[in-house]
Amino acid sequence: MSSEPWGRVDETGTVYVRTADGEKVVGSWQAGSPDEALAYFERKFEGLVVEIELLERRVKTTDLSAKDATTAIGHLREQVDAGHAVGDLASLSGRLDELTGVVDARREERKAARARQSEEARGAKEALVAEAEELAASDQWRTAGERLRGLVDTWKGLPRLDRKTDDELWHRFSQARSAFSKRRKAHFAALDTQREDTRRRKEKLIAEAEALSDSTDWGTTAARYRDLMREWKAAGRAQRDAEEDLWARFRAAQDVFFQARGSTFAERDAEQRDNLARKEELAAEAEKLLPITDLRAARAALRSIGERWEAIGHVPRDARPAIEGRMGAVDRAVSEAEETEWRRTNPEARARAAGLTGQLQDAVDRLRQQAEKARAAGNTAKADKLEQELAGRQALLDQALKGLAEFGG
Repeated sequence: MSSEPWGRVDETGTVYVRTADGEKVVGSWQAGSPDEALAYFERKFEGLVVEIELLERRVKTTDLSAKDATTAIGHLREQVDAGHAVGDLASLSGRLDELTGVVDARREERKAARARQSEEARGAKEALVAEAEELAASDQWRTAGERLRGLVDTWKGLPRLDRKTDDELWHRFSQARSAFSKRRKAHFAALDTQREDTRRRKEKLIAEAEALSDSTDWGTTAARYRDLMREWKAAGRAQRDAEEDLWARFRAAQDVFFQARGSTFAERDAEQRDNLARKEELAAEAEKLLPITDLRAARAALRSIGERWEAIGHVPRDARPAIEGRMGAVDRAVSEAEETEWRRTNPEARARAAGLTGQLQDAVDRLRQQAEKARAAGNTAKADKLEQELAGRQALLDQALKGLAEFGG
């Protein structure tokens, strides 16, 4: 019989292992010595030790799932409990118990992590739903549409929740997207209708613009084109593919008119510049009549100049005040000379001037005598007053005598 601290072999070849509950039969050995039998079953024990160590290392250093780890522990525990090895089986059971505790703790940690992850995912999805529902009422079609597409991508990247919660949140999320899509579709449908109305309005404006393009009523037509342009801008925009063509047609009709008007105005401006040069020559000819020494000759010459002036026609508007001012100055000079001549030769006017002069002379003589008498009498105040009045009448007399002299004496 052979014996070791953890087992023995009896004379029949039966191998035993010692445990806290007593000896247990491990197996039988008939092929060799008892020592070989013990060595064989001790190697089986060492094999179990290696397997447990490997499992401990996997549990501690890899992401082995709790389920797989528990299955492996159960498999090893069956082998240890079966007792087909010689060694400290209790220590192996203890290590398996300890490893079971580690796996259970790991399971709880992962369960808690999944719960946290699920709660975070729930919060993230609820936030996505809230934002989607807010965007559903937005009129920023492009920005909101792009953002909603981004929210879908974000949603897909989040973990799934329990089926009921996940389905409820997804239903709200989908409803918000659908509501936005329906509103956007209705908006652009209305916009298409509006743009079609705009296209028809602009077609009418183009028709009128084209009908006016050969008009020669420059002022009225140009004003109407300005009105058409205001109506065009107020009409809004047609469909994108039509707007550019509509504008080209509208602009082309205007260009025909304004180019024709420009050519006409260019010819007119050239003619008016020529007219200005001719009128400047006449103005210079008229200015040579100044100062007027022979009224009759000056009047005749100015009449001739005026007839030629009227025959010339218009000059550029910005030059009109200056050139007409020069002729006006000569005309006024002739008119003033005529008025002076008329006053000088008018017998009625001369008689009125002589009568007024005589009346003023009598008044001056009378006031002078009264002032002299007052001063001789020592009445200085009265004399001063009379002399002031005398000065005023004398000034009037001087003016009257000057006017009378214009009548030739």
